[in-house]
Amino acid sequence: MATRVSSPRPARSILGSEDYSLYSSMSEEELIQMAIEQSLTENNSGPTTARTHQKLSASVNTEATAACRNNRPTAKQAPIAANTRNRSCQPSAAPPPTPGSTWSIKRYDGSYYFSEPPPAEENTVERAIIKGDVDSLNEMMKSGEKLCEPNKEGWLPLHEAAYYGSLACVTLLLKAYPSTIDQRTLQEETALYLSTVRGHMDCMTYLLQSGAEPDIANKSRETPLYKACELKNAEAAKLLVEYRADVNHRCNRGWTALHESVARNAIDIIDVLVKGGAKIETKNCYGITPLFVAAQCGHMEAMRYITKCGADFNTQANDNASALFEASKNGHDDIVEFLLAQGADANKPNKDGLLPIHIAAKKQDNDDIVLMLIPATSRIRVKRSGISPLHIAAECNNDDILEELINAGYDVNFTLSHDRARLYEDRRSTALYFAVMNNNINATQMLLEAGANPNIDIISPLLISIRHGCCKTMQMLLNHGANINAYISTHPTSFPAIIMFSMKYLSLLKFIMDLGCDADSCFKCEYGSRPHPPIEEATHRYNTTYIPEHKQPKIVQFCEMVSTPDISRWAGPIIDVLLDYVGNVKLCSRLQEHLDSYEEWARIKEKSQLPRSLTHLCRLKIRSMIGTNRIKLVHTLPLPCRMIRYLSYDTSNEY
Repeated sequence: MATRVSSPRPARSILGSEDYSLYSSMSEEELIQMAIEQSLTENNSGPTTARTHQKLSASVNTEATAACRNNRPTAKQAPIAANTRNRSCQPSAAPPPTPGSTWSIKRYDGSYYFSEPPPAEENTVERAIIKGDVDSLNEMMKSGEKLCEPNKEGWLPLHEAAYYGSLACVTLLLKAYPSTIDQRTLQEETALYLSTVRGHMDCMTYLLQSGAEPDIANKSRETPLYKACELKNAEAAKLLVEYRADVNHRCNRGWTALHESVARNAIDIIDVLVKGGAKIETKNCYGITPLFVAAQCGHMEAMRYITKCGADFNTQANDNASALFEASKNGHDDIVEFLLAQGADANKPNKDGLLPIHIAAKKQDNDDIVLMLIPATSRIRVKRSGISPLHIAAECNNDDILEELINAGYDVNFTLSHDRARLYEDRRSTALYFAVMNNNINATQMLLEAGANPNIDIISPLLISIRHGCCKTMQMLLNHGANINAYISTHPTSFPAIIMFSMKYLSLLKFIMDLGCDADSCFKCEYGSRPHPPIEEATHRYNTTYIPEHKQPKIVQFCEMVSTPDISRWAGPIIDVLLDYVGNVKLCSRLQEHLDSYEEWARIKEKSQLPRSLTHLCRLKIRSMIGTNRIKLVHTLPLPCRMIRYLSYDTSNEY
């Protein structure tokens, strides 16, 4: 019997030396290709062809085929964890094998042709068990064949009989070899485990009545009761509990039968387990209780049952996430409403300091949950967290939630804590910055109309709108008081940062100059007419996406910035635009060099000669008297149309 090699059962063959000889000359890619071509040409059915196909699949992945035998995945999915809690709420089962594929053989030139497969080795013991032929088994034993020795997979004929659900064969083999009742396969599976996985109630009942141990686990520490719960087999679970199966046994992830049944919302099984002594507050290796599982999966029936049994509403996992946090994260409105009604604490932060309202603001279409959490959430706890749900809603473009939070009175000027701002290279701090960064015009408008200050962030949102080229956002920010002459403290320049962001777009540069941007600072050079030091890559040093921690960078001058390789070719036109908005200024030696480098820029050089025209100087004086804020609205001032055109540099008509 020790030399007996059983023919493969459905999807559970292990490749042996006699199989390998068929494919030893083929690479793994060729084996996979053969398997694919077989699956595409399945027209006939027959056990011989199916077995051959399974052996081919086994040569590609023996672990997968062994797992399919027991209708389970090759590796147990981790239970709901701190950062990976997406556990399937339905048991994973391998598809049944499809017999009937033809046999593909590789030609010398690499192509394939198809023929009938060679005959597979017959196994009389297995064939007799599948047919339930007790007489044949009796004849084998009378002839001296020992049916109590395992094959290369560690399977006994008893395991075969339990797997195929042949009660008569199980009875015969168990009476002949009673000591094999709890013997295990190489995967630590007993006959009771195999019959439970296959759902053969009559075999299970007989094995238990014969004294089978119900708590022997497989290599993943999964017991028959655990598998019954995973497969939602209430009858099997009840039977195992009646025979005193351990209802609190843990698998290798700490997952119990109760966790498994709650994850599948199997109320009848939950009732059996609880009445059988299952602990309501048992935790897996991630600190997750059955109530937490119900909240994560959104199973209201299981939640109500567990609640009646006294489960803790404020249970927290190892990462401090509460059941309410998890329900809010996954958008389970009814669970959130139920937990809040039962007194669940909405102010328990997870390990990152986030509250349920924070995680709810992150998910689309979570308006109802946010509305439920707003009155239950402490504003002091939100402030202590260092981040407002407004930030998260703005970052995730959840405009409806953003509107609800604004209407609820959340501070639109709440800034991120230092530790949270450091997570972003640009050190952003306001919800308005997030909205502008996402180029979300609707969110930007809502925040500005609610009183958001556009001048709080280290890098002004106005600069971001210019970088995006969104004139509408830029106009909104300016209308609500954005400082057009803002500087970036961490990246100092001798001129307003907005000029640097607009250099490559002359129309935009002229637009911001019309709005009152300070152009005089561009012509204040510390070197003047003296020789300048070598040109450095100013734009490379001036990276606004990265803000240095403890280093004070050098102040960048306008002549340095305009001399960089990617901007220098526009130096003349840039200087030309700026000259229209300054009085009598003297160009430094480097700017003079730029204007001398192209003949076409001779006109610009003449324009810079002193003194400037009286008409030009008068316009500058009037504009300065009006003031920067009012110059933005010059077209609405009570002035003659001709004067408005004059102040707006409109040269389409003569003054």
